[in-house]
Amino acid sequence: MDYKPLAATILENVGGKENVNSVVHCATRLRFTLKDVGKAKTDVLKKTKGVLQVVNAGGQYQIVIGPDVPMVYQEVVSLGGFNTSAPVSDPDAEKQDTRSPLSKLLESIASIFQPIIPAITGAGLLKAVMALLTAFKWVDSSSQTYIILNAMSDAAFYFMPILLAVSSAKKFKCNEGTAMALAGILVYPAFISLLGGEASVKFLGFIPITKATYTSSVIPIILGVWFMSYVEHFMQKISPRAIKFFSVPLVSLFVGGTVTIAVLGSIGAWVSNLINMFFTWLNAHAAWIVPTIVGIANPLLVMTGTHYGLIPIGTNNLATVKWDTVVGPGMLASNVAQGAAGLAVGLRSKNSDTKQQALSAGLTGVLGITEPVLYGVNLKFSFPLYAAMIGGGVGGLFMGITKVARFAGGSPGLLVLPAYIPTADVEPLGYTMSNLIFAIIGVIIAMAVSFAACLILYGIWAKKGKLSPEELGQAEAPAPAAPAPDSADAAAEAGKLSAPITGEMIPLKDVEDEVFSSGALGDGVAFKPAVGEVHAPCSGEITTFFSTGHAIGLTSLDGAEVLIHVGMDTVELNGEGFTPMVKEGEKVKKGQLLLKFDMDLISKKGYKLVTPMVITNGDEVPTLTPAKYGKVTAGADTALTYSK
Repeated sequence: MDYKPLAATILENVGGKENVNSVVHCATRLRFTLKDVGKAKTDVLKKTKGVLQVVNAGGQYQIVIGPDVPMVYQEVVSLGGFNTSAPVSDPDAEKQDTRSPLSKLLESIASIFQPIIPAITGAGLLKAVMALLTAFKWVDSSSQTYIILNAMSDAAFYFMPILLAVSSAKKFKCNEGTAMALAGILVYPAFISLLGGEASVKFLGFIPITKATYTSSVIPIILGVWFMSYVEHFMQKISPRAIKFFSVPLVSLFVGGTVTIAVLGSIGAWVSNLINMFFTWLNAHAAWIVPTIVGIANPLLVMTGTHYGLIPIGTNNLATVKWDTVVGPGMLASNVAQGAAGLAVGLRSKNSDTKQQALSAGLTGVLGITEPVLYGVNLKFSFPLYAAMIGGGVGGLFMGITKVARFAGGSPGLLVLPAYIPTADVEPLGYTMSNLIFAIIGVIIAMAVSFAACLILYGIWAKKGKLSPEELGQAEAPAPAAPAPDSADAAAEAGKLSAPITGEMIPLKDVEDEVFSSGALGDGVAFKPAVGEVHAPCSGEITTFFSTGHAIGLTSLDGAEVLIHVGMDTVELNGEGFTPMVKEGEKVKKGQLLLKFDMDLISKKGYKLVTPMVITNGDEVPTLTPAKYGKVTAGADTALTYSK
């Protein structure tokens, strides 16, 4: 597939490359930081083939692509001329940044952790494979093969400070090499041995150094690089050009290193230990709370981008105490529940397009990548989202009660179940193979509950008329053409328009839209619908039927030009919720069904349903008299009379 046209369309509709501060990508999404979000054409992007959804949340303009996002990202970078080694920035735009502190924090967390996720995911899955190999006695834990595999799987966690130093340097806009050197101090063997000794440690003879363990740590290096970035930027300003090449890194490394090991490192280690202590306490006294909440709320967190606030907690737990009950189990239950809901839709839907998309996206969902099923299916129909939240909550509750823990990273789904096999370093903590068994049971519960709930809610939605005939396999056959009006019809209907809507008829001046209430489009009446149907107020010809389905123009047998407009500003729905029953140019008879519209959908979207009916050629119809206002029945009650 050629991804360049899609990338070009995306770049054009986010406001062009000039509107981009930075762009990164995760497993399924392009994540733009835009100078002016108002320049982005969200409606156009949502309709673009290859784009599953568009979300503006957490300070990022996110375009959901799916598994092909890396290829699209490369084309976006190429077309935009962006540098992948550093964020594209605009100092003026940053000064004008009006995002909330929480949005800025979440965006920072996301941008720091996104680049290292592939490394820790690969390492985590390799740990899971090793657990399988040793569990089935295929590899001896004392063998050379095991030691080499352990180095491959453990290196990303052991040298976590170095990985985070690179991504932190990109975020804080300082030199990556110097940042890695700073991280190297924390994991330097002689420094580790010094901190592990019995004697107190002082730098330069008077600066006390707190004893802490920095291998596999997360917070200390982020704080250290953040501080060092200020030192570097300051030195860049004051250093003479002739010595800047060595003066900047020299002072940055010395000052940054000193402050990191003397102050920030100990603060970061203290925060990490505090987090570990809290979740250890929570795991001991109320283990069910967090997995249940995460299982229920994770789809909402993903939609807003706030799930990235959980990643550092899970990563810190895996890197320090070697287990995680906070992020992994709850997200595992949520992800498989979302996938199961998508599969249920795929099995029930009679629409071939929906079936194909739901089955495909549902499969990727249970395997751990949920954006395609979340945005392409569950949000689209809403009831699968509710089912997924129910299933995720029940599955998370079970895994919380049984204190299920994960021992390796990876995108939560069926493929990472081996990450729940206890590794050798956690077996002394009391974890056994029952942990994996409970994880599997929790997954089965989450999927089964979500699947069953989705099937039940599907039936409820169908009974309430919230699903289209195509989804139910009940696509209506084209209505037979109405017999052509004759002269008797013309004589009987002359000067009369019946109510096109069943509901309440009100004066046109009461419509909350000045264009209609002022009579600018013509005189007439309006209706508050009780039934989502529009019927012909007279016999005649459909002269205009808007492509969005929200408005109909009809010319009566005696020449009155009638406009029926369903709702206010409903053109913005682009046809969603409207089902035309006739075509432009078609001859119709009084009372014939012209249009069906989904009242619940239109109301939930925030649009008013009041429907004006006006005669637009009022100069030819000088006298117009509304009938009695109040309840009317479409096709049966007269709405107004007129004379020419």
